Amino acid sequence: MKFKILFVFVSISFFINAQNIRPIKDSIGFCWNAEEMNRFIKFLEKNSSKEKFSSTNLIAAISVHDDYLYAGKIYYPLYKLIKAKEVVIFGVTHGTVRKELGELKNILILDEFDEWKGVYSNVKISELREKIKSNLQKENYIVSNKAHSLEHSIEALIPFLQYYNRDLKITPIMITQMSFEKMNEISNQLTEIICNYIKEKNYKPGQDIFFLISNDANHYGVDFNNSPFGLDLNAHKIATDLDKKIIHQNLNCEINKSTIKNLSNEIIPNESKKIVPLWCGRYPLTFGLITIEKIVSKTISKNIYGKLYKYSDTLTEKVLPFENTSMGLTAIFSPKHWCGWFTLGIYHN
Repeated sequence: MKFKILFVFVSISFFINAQNIRPIKDSIGFCWNAEEMNRFIKFLEKNSSKEKFSSTNLIAAISVHDDYLYAGKIYYPLYKLIKAKEVVIFGVTHGTVRKELGELKNILILDEFDEWKGVYSNVKISELREKIKSNLQKENYIVSNKAHSLEHSIEALIPFLQYYNRDLKITPIMITQMSFEKMNEISNQLTEIICNYIKEKNYKPGQDIFFLISNDANHYGVDFNNSPFGLDLNAHKIATDLDKKIIHQNLNCEINKSTIKNLSNEIIPNESKKIVPLWCGRYPLTFGLITIEKIVSKTISKNIYGKLYKYSDTLTEKVLPFENTSMGLTAIFSPKHWCGWFTLGIYHN
């Protein structure tokens, strides 16, 4: 009888612990096998552009979150530059989440998992997450493991991060739809919490703690109900040129309150703009930049600027010829359905 009771107790404990690890959402588009991830990085080293970017004063970055077989060469230039062991990740609240949980607005979404599944081992959560829960005004966030389990924009970054740092700790934060004014309000609170944490830990931003924004550029085509220029190769050129123009005018330059506000006007739907590209990450991108600019100003009294590493899209890149892979594609590519994306480093001066 004692053996049975012990067995039941151990089984229940194991089940509870197992439930407290955030599971993988996308097992197709991203790589979750260690040996394969090692081979994939070697493949990218051999087949990507040899242009080198500096890690000096790199404090944050914007990252693609699309399928690796499409966007591998776009991810690649960024992650080898990240040296910090703590990474705050601002992620999207995709339609899949909103369909399940309703139209979430004007809040951040945190989780309460002990760890997240990684490619080499489980990923630990920074104590910063709990400090945010304890200090952020309650009306400005919710805690939802379900939301984070349905969302892929944060997990997409983990295999690349973990390849270069096996001791990685993350603070995952999903950003919902909100006005620029609401972003400023919540960002003020979050900035104070993170700055206090940096001071308490005696951290150097960029070296000890890093900030990543998960964002894809224009999602174009019939499936996205987004084809203002048509559905041919000329439309593809016009739309990708618009993406590049927005990036160069607002991100590949000094980033300040004015450029962030202008960026939000370009990528967030508003009455003054007839054509707004459907960037998948427009809210975390804007919110993340507002927060990063404030943190850098408050902690080290520096300004920030962006350096574009690479922009491309599914129609241009097509599928990487990476052989013997378990990875696949989660969507097609054609002039009637394509996604743009980029990686960009954010530096302090």
